Amino acid sequence: MSTLPAPLLELRGVSKRFVRALDTAAKLAKLLGASAKEETVRAVDAVDLAVQAGEVVGLVGESGCGKSTLGRLAAGLLAPSVGTRLWRGEEIVLLPATAQRDVRLKIQMIFQDSYASLNPRMRVTDIVGEAPVVHGMIKQREQHEYATQMLAHVGLDASLLERFPHQFSGGQRARVGIARALAVKPEFLVCDEAVAALDVSIQAQVLNLFMQLREKFDLTYLFISHDMGVVQHVSDRVFVMYLGRVIENAPTAEIFARTNHPYTKALLAEVPRLDARKKSFVAIQGEIPSPLDPPHGCHFHPRCPQVMPRCRIDQPVLREIAPLHFSACHLNDAAPS
Repeated sequence: MSTLPAPLLELRGVSKRFVRALDTAAKLAKLLGASAKEETVRAVDAVDLAVQAGEVVGLVGESGCGKSTLGRLAAGLLAPSVGTRLWRGEEIVLLPATAQRDVRLKIQMIFQDSYASLNPRMRVTDIVGEAPVVHGMIKQREQHEYATQMLAHVGLDASLLERFPHQFSGGQRARVGIARALAVKPEFLVCDEAVAALDVSIQAQVLNLFMQLREKFDLTYLFISHDMGVVQHVSDRVFVMYLGRVIENAPTAEIFARTNHPYTKALLAEVPRLDARKKSFVAIQGEIPSPLDPPHGCHFHPRCPQVMPRCRIDQPVLREIAPLHFSACHLNDAAPS
């Protein structure tokens, strides 16, 4: 009996907390007897995520849901407050230092703001070619030729190597960011809203480029977006986040054909359409979710009989409602396992 290989990257029970310290005024107020206290933001809360080699996993949710923080945890830019990261089945922090260094190179991140993520004082030849030289992948004398090859992979001409980031359009800067990530020969790319700032026509070009590079270099992606249409186009599986938690995940075709969670339905209802449709899933009036004080449950279907009071008392957990389709909603509790 054959077994599946270990995921390329896996997060187990990962959580991230940020503490908002008291400012000077609040500290003085506390000394005078006020009840001021530090606030804890639960940005990511007990998330499990496994990505197989060659797979594209879409991570979707509205702004503030914690998806970018989860992406940074996956890339190793942030350390989890709780939980573990595994690479090919091995816990990364337990690996020897040289192996940890290799894993850091194998996982690269592409950021939403391509201008802010590129050093404005560096020319493209250094932006793309510096890291391979530093890590001993190429010799210093080979940098220009190597950077030329990387630009060719993303559809840019070698004549652009001596330019600075401000001399490019948004789409070109996005391609430079991709070339920089590819330069250290990664296996796993975390794409954090990588096309969100681009015009629609340029978005399509860059998305097609991602798919071409996936085939050419056998890449694996965690593709983060707030756009359900983009996620549907590129992903094999979709994870939906709400206030730091994954509340639904399934293969892409399944989640778009048989959406289960009320929040996922609310996201789909917001996708722009040519035909006018009445929205049946809306947030409860007066309920403003916040990561500082997240509500229990989804609170996105005012007619759901479970919202009051059960979701406030008993937070729903992910359970398999169909093969490979998981959802965290009390309405599923009566469904067979």
